[in-house]
Amino acid sequence: MTKHKNPTPTADSIIEIERTDGRLGIILIKRKFPPYGWAIPGGFVDYGESLEEAAVREAKEETSLDIKLKYQLHTYSDPKRDARKHTITTVFVASASGTPLAQDDAQDIGIYTREEINFPLAFDHEQILEDYFKRKEQEK
Repeated sequence: MTKHKNPTPTADSIIEIERTDGRLGIILIKRKFPPYGWAIPGGFVDYGESLEEAAVREAKEETSLDIKLKYQLHTYSDPKRDARKHTITTVFVASASGTPLAQDDAQDIGIYTREEINFPLAFDHEQILEDYFKRKEQEK
């Protein structure tokens, strides 16, 4: 009997939040565990959990914030997007308010504008943010 090997589902959230300077930014976390680097908050979907529930839970675990999902941006499935194993992520755009605190898998946290994100990102998050910012431009 052949055993099927399936990709692992994950959920990520681009969290839009107002900064102390009044500008809108997005939250990035610095990962505590490999693969290291800055990333949008997210993680693995638990069995019995929806993608939306996973996105909200992971955001809370990593940022301490309760988020409100606004819409689904896209699903990313390149088998090479995560060096650990083949994952498929669904990315949501969300909003939040308050002060984010790095928790769980997050070593550090920040709120960045598009112009400030001039450093490498983990996984395929550079492509994800490029798609997000392109959509934001089209919405204007």
